[in-house]
Amino acid sequence: MKKHNVLLVVFLLIFFNSCSQEKTKSQKVVKSVVDKPNLVFKDLVPDNETAIKIAEAILVPIYGKKIYKQRPFVATLKSPNVWAVEGTLHTTKGGVAYIEIQKKDCKILKVYHEK
Repeated sequence: MKKHNVLLVVFLLIFFNSCSQEKTKSQKVVKSVVDKPNLVFKDLVPDNETAIKIAEAILVPIYGKKIYKQRPFVATLKSPNVWAVEGTLHTTKGGVAYIEIQKKDCKILKVYHEK
């Protein structure tokens, strides 16, 4: 019986010791990021592929999955700071979806569908 109690105590000591070490590791990671106040993030939307993925994620909830019929989407830099993404018209009638996304912070500036 005493042998089982000793094993239980040893197990608990090892368990609690490992838990405290994990907490210390995570605190060090957070502290290392906080210690760098001049940490500057680059553009959140760095290229046209990212802009297209974001545009699809925004357009599908608004217009539904039928928006995929306008693939391929084309992303161009409207200005140095704004991506313009629009669908491709495959018929002579209708229009395409259009969205403008700010490069630095992924802010959606415009969303509409032409007729």
